[in-house]
Amino acid sequence: MTLIKPFRALRPAPEFARQVSSVPYDVITEDEVRGFIRENPLSFLRITRADADCTEADDHLRKAEENLEDLIRRGVLFEEVEPSIYVYRLMTEGHSQTGVVACCSLDEYRQGLIKKHEHTRPEKVAERTRHMVCLRAQTGLIFLAYRGTERINELVAGDLSGEPIYDFTCTNGIRQTVWKAARPDEFADAFGDVPALYVADGHHRLESARLAADELVAANAGHDGSEDYNFVIAGMFPAEQLKILAYNRVVRDDSGRSDDEILNLLSESFIISPADRAVPEEHGEIIMYLGGKWYDLRHNVAYIREPDPIERLDVTILQQYVLAPVFGIEDPRTDERIGFVGGIHGTEELKQRVDSGEARAAFSLFATTMDDLFAVSDMGETMPPKSTWFEPKLKDGLFIHRI
Repeated sequence: MTLIKPFRALRPAPEFARQVSSVPYDVITEDEVRGFIRENPLSFLRITRADADCTEADDHLRKAEENLEDLIRRGVLFEEVEPSIYVYRLMTEGHSQTGVVACCSLDEYRQGLIKKHEHTRPEKVAERTRHMVCLRAQTGLIFLAYRGTERINELVAGDLSGEPIYDFTCTNGIRQTVWKAARPDEFADAFGDVPALYVADGHHRLESARLAADELVAANAGHDGSEDYNFVIAGMFPAEQLKILAYNRVVRDDSGRSDDEILNLLSESFIISPADRAVPEEHGEIIMYLGGKWYDLRHNVAYIREPDPIERLDVTILQQYVLAPVFGIEDPRTDERIGFVGGIHGTEELKQRVDSGEARAAFSLFATTMDDLFAVSDMGETMPPKSTWFEPKLKDGLFIHRI
């Protein structure tokens, strides 16, 4: 069973929605944030990344709070009178995904009914927890997936025929459309038949919401579990509509080995041949760029037993048979010799990084699938870091949940 409930969204007035909406706080650099803010003073990055909107002498959390209150005072943001549930569609050329925005139970997250597949970094969680507690608000959606049901699909389809509250296209060509659900109680009832939710993106936000709730529980002698801080806003999408891109790798090599020496080491675990393309076509195939040439690496290791869902991931194969034994990268989370390139950037960036000398080799991977994600999550295990890149990404600033 999955518990969801309506919430009183703090959200942009329709005429400001496009300007307010922003990319997630953790996918761009500080310099990029400053550029966005200069071009668009209404960008929600002034709240989620207030560190780029203040001087070193300023308290960036206090600045975020001031910026949020300023948008409310000016009428850019307003709070709904009645709790609501929303239908949220993201559409690009050739792709569309439509989900439901509501509050999910942090108790269910604690119980493992909202399933994760990544480790979180304590320093990132601590920073976002402070942000939530200071602002008394969750300022971005957790991106969740679920196995679609006919009943939820019917409810979503019913709302798509109504008048949207937002409908605009971002500078990157992604059309954002939002409807207020006409039958929120029926949505809540329908999600009761969903056995579990899966984190697609937003592990750090979700863990931060839990810690913020724990802190607020400790300060509330009358806590009964129904408080807003015990729920977290999420965009929930049927898995069959979601699009995962590869998360590729580039590596530096300081060993002084020649290309032939690297290829000889790789030949112990792979069948290697020249590649006429830069993108793998199937699981078990890795395309490498080295010394100005593309190579096709076919994994050629016989398993004693059937590999489990983690062992069969291409990111795991790359780590165990390439990055660790050949390049000495044992922990990709902390080793500065490895870089991660989201699939949206294409393989040309991989080639550019190697040709420029920034990296020694680049690896183009076959994308992790939703079935892979479900299998690992259902085991209660985690994937290697940077295993999935979901695209398009949900916008910050369209829905804020005050806690």
